Amino acid sequence: MKKIYVIAACIIFIAAGCTRSKGTVVFQTDFGVKDGAVSAMKGVATGVDPDLKLFDLTHEIPAYNIWEAAYRLEQTAPYWPAGTVFVSVVDPGVGTERKSVVLKTKTGHYFVTPDNGTLTLISQSLGIESVREIDEELNRRKNSQASYTFHGRDVYAYTGARLAAGVIGFEQVGRELPSKVVTIPYQKAVVQGDSIMGNIPILDVQYGNVWTNINDSIFKVLHVEPKAKVEVFINRNGTPVFHQDVEFVHTFGEVPEGRMLAYMNSLMNFSLAINMGNMADSFHINSGPEWNIVVRKKKPN
Repeated sequence: MKKIYVIAACIIFIAAGCTRSKGTVVFQTDFGVKDGAVSAMKGVATGVDPDLKLFDLTHEIPAYNIWEAAYRLEQTAPYWPAGTVFVSVVDPGVGTERKSVVLKTKTGHYFVTPDNGTLTLISQSLGIESVREIDEELNRRKNSQASYTFHGRDVYAYTGARLAAGVIGFEQVGRELPSKVVTIPYQKAVVQGDSIMGNIPILDVQYGNVWTNINDSIFKVLHVEPKAKVEVFINRNGTPVFHQDVEFVHTFGEVPEGRMLAYMNSLMNFSLAINMGNMADSFHINSGPEWNIVVRKKKPN
């Protein structure tokens, strides 16, 4: 009988080990993948726990573009389960006084990054539960103190992996900071009279479509029916760049090839495109906190 209990206990122990939830780390950088930088970060994470699940968000953020790093986290994080650890390293201020932090959102996601504006959007959409400064005396790769230029490998990947693996709890990251982060100013989507003002945070880089932060709930205020036209104004730092009437449709196939259209993108945000063309290149439109848009319903003549 004793043998049976021992065998049963062993089976339960093994089963528990097999079903143990493995931590997940998602990496984002502006490093590209032409050299070994990304692989080095993953090697550090694997050294902490070889059972960690490691994924890439992107490593093609334009060099030093903190704003785009902020947007890609906003675009992606809500689709990952609570407990996921994001390590985002776009760090033009490496070696300066900017803080290295871990943000825990109210949704239970973790973001390991320099506090340089990268957390602008995610802190607003997912909410700030707590912010802690990374204590490098405890959470830094062994024997890396002489390295000053690769915190992504020596601090962020290492800390993120330790957190995801359960080697440390969130409280062991370091001292708690006030519940705020460095933010980049930008135009939030707001209704103003018969118009909506918003920002062009990003381009659909593969096709040149122009995406905005005007979501479908806000856009509905204009009561625009499919096939109706909207009047669109785009400016950069207040300087006009684009002004046209554009047809609002559900899909690209509703307009002929080469024609402009307005539509809701996969994130349900108001967007502009040219069917089988490149809107951004055609009208010299770009994205970022300085690029703004005004949309209003076209009035009948």
